Amino acid sequence: DDSGDEEPASQSDKSELHGPLKTLSSKLEDLSTCNDLIAKHGAALQRSLSELENLRLPAESGEKIKAVNERATLFRITSNAMINACRDFLDLAESHSRKWQRLLQHEREQRIRLEETIEQLAKQHNSLERACRGAPGLASASTSVSSTAKGGVQPAKGEASDEDEETEYFDAMEDAPAFITVTADPKHHRRSGSNLSGASEGHPEDWNLEDSVFESSNQSSYNESTGKDLLPKKRRRTRIPDKPNYSLNLWSIMKNCIGKELSKIPMPVNFNEPLSMLQRLTEDLEYHELLDKAVKCESSTEQMCFVAAFSVSSYSTTVHRTAKPFNPLLGETYELDRLEELGFRSLCEQVSHHPPAAAHHVYSRRGWTLWQEITIASKFRGKYLSIMPLGAIHLEFHSSGNHYVWRKVTSTVHNIIVGKLWIDQSGEIEIVNHKSKDKCQLKFTPYSYFSRDVPRKVTGVVSDADGKAHYVMSGTWDEKMECSKILHSSHGSTSTEGKQKTVYQTLSPKVLWRKYPLPENAENMYFFSELALTLNEPEERVAPTDSRLRPDQRLMESGRWDEANVEKQRLEEKQRAVRRRREAEAVEALEEGEDYEGYIPLWFERKVDAVTGELICVYKGGYWEAKEKQDWSVCPDIF
Repeated sequence: DDSGDEEPASQSDKSELHGPLKTLSSKLEDLSTCNDLIAKHGAALQRSLSELENLRLPAESGEKIKAVNERATLFRITSNAMINACRDFLDLAESHSRKWQRLLQHEREQRIRLEETIEQLAKQHNSLERACRGAPGLASASTSVSSTAKGGVQPAKGEASDEDEETEYFDAMEDAPAFITVTADPKHHRRSGSNLSGASEGHPEDWNLEDSVFESSNQSSYNESTGKDLLPKKRRRTRIPDKPNYSLNLWSIMKNCIGKELSKIPMPVNFNEPLSMLQRLTEDLEYHELLDKAVKCESSTEQMCFVAAFSVSSYSTTVHRTAKPFNPLLGETYELDRLEELGFRSLCEQVSHHPPAAAHHVYSRRGWTLWQEITIASKFRGKYLSIMPLGAIHLEFHSSGNHYVWRKVTSTVHNIIVGKLWIDQSGEIEIVNHKSKDKCQLKFTPYSYFSRDVPRKVTGVVSDADGKAHYVMSGTWDEKMECSKILHSSHGSTSTEGKQKTVYQTLSPKVLWRKYPLPENAENMYFFSELALTLNEPEERVAPTDSRLRPDQRLMESGRWDEANVEKQRLEEKQRAVRRRREAEAVEALEEGEDYEGYIPLWFERKVDAVTGELICVYKGGYWEAKEKQDWSVCPDIF
């Protein structure tokens, strides 16, 4: 009861407790009446049997009458015992009801106190926010361990006395080893007898004299990343038709979907965006220049920082993208050939329909190759939708041979039925360099109303094969990622959860990745980024199975949603007919004792991955050669 009117609620709770007791009492009275009747009639029965015993009857009849008399006596004793047990039960229920009442009252008082405390904290938080906005100096002082005014406050006990005045502390990861980072000024850095002594040591001058990769990333922008050597040779579109404003009864569709696999639910295009899952997968390459910069890194741990930033950047487009991409048809493909413009070419293929799985292969002439097979597991839970991408992402750099592997985190879409839709990412990513054994543990902190952390926070540590930490990663998955070089690390105090915190003293963070601003009018174009706007742009010479040629998706993009829904049903029915035919062929082959291979991907083949040991679809070649010759004879008619 959230009304706050506790007295009526208390009275109702009392009536709820006393009601069953009154019912039990009345039933007990009924039982007592029945018991009296049983006792009365039982006594009369026994008298009658005694009279029969006194009559002159054969010996056998007398014994039978005596036996009946004994059973009648037992019956009366049993009924009396039952009534006594019922009375004991009622007494027990009455005593426990008082105990339950006290416990309920205690819980209610606790809840009231908690509500008052939360309300008070919310008011204090609100006033603190207003105070921070009103006093700019206060905001910087809140994360500082020393005074902003010279000589104003002495450093806290146990801290390095020569720490920078803008020292920052970051909250520790919950599941990973807890840590705190302290930003130091490399110009004034020196070893001291602080709690950082005896720890692993780095050289601050390395941060300044390293390869200029970090420096260039700190100053990069979208215009620079598409600079002189990346000037597009073809003008791409910068807008699509505005999204129509169609009303739809959401609950009438969703109420039959709870607990079902999302990919098996027939959904109208009203919930979609005009891109397929293959195109969304390709969209992960929006910040490919991070990998181009990673190629230039001489240090594997430094390279790991860029790979980690790239893994986080793939989520930046999801913050406003609450619409569902089209489920690709089996055999559907999508290519993105930017070899001349951006240095890479990408190919995706839907290699399985149930469960839905897509294989992806990217080759870059700038020195890296990326491949993955992603299976999407999703469940609709009524209030929210969980999307769990399954499968490993592989990245290999040609010159060094460094082979990185990681997996995606869980995405959750909230307020499916009521309220504004919003997306959150949560979980952990472990990136492993299988050549050097370097690791990066990234934690995506789930949103919490009561948390003081910034929303969408991502933190992590890059460590080498020996477990020595080299860099601290921090930022948010929807805005930017920063990297801080570790100078010293030491074990600090134990936290309240019993975890020992590690204190990292770092140099000032450098921005590795920052999200590109959305194009103008993006809110009316499904919140598409500049790259996303070009993904479904019609192109010549693509395969007949390419997502750009999918008619329902094209109709939706044009704003003709009713026609798109009709076309979507036609394509899905066509696909179901193909699947039924394939199932019939499998049954026929089984009856004849022959092997049935099932669906064979067009451009990918299944192999056991040497690194993970998993069965994965890898690119077998032939697509770009077929495109050159315009020989698409192997492509099925899926549209």
